[in-house]
Amino acid sequence: MKTKFIMALSVLCLILMSVKPMHFTAINSIQEMSIVGVYDGNEGYGYNFIAQHKEDDSEYTMTFQKVSESVSKEFDLDGEVFLNQKFEVTYTVKKVVTKDENGFDEEEEIFTIVRLKAI
Repeated sequence: MKTKFIMALSVLCLILMSVKPMHFTAINSIQEMSIVGVYDGNEGYGYNFIAQHKEDDSEYTMTFQKVSESVSKEFDLDGEVFLNQKFEVTYTVKKVVTKDENGFDEEEEIFTIVRLKAI
């Protein structure tokens, strides 16, 4: 009887140790990236920078929802002082998954400026 209990406990421990937590993988996927763009202002939903694709020089707008505290202390992006100025923007992207009213997963990407360098 004691042997069966020890065997069952050993198998249970092996199963529990082999399970890999899935919810931690998204947290570790945050990386820093950068672009060069011209500051186009704050539209209320985010801070817009106009950049160019390297392949064909076509323009695109990149919107950042958040600005780190250190950047906001150095650059007042809510004012008009830095409009039309060229920057190297270093940013992170964080994926946030929430449930909608029907119980389905909704994935949102939050772009955060972590460094700005005037060019």
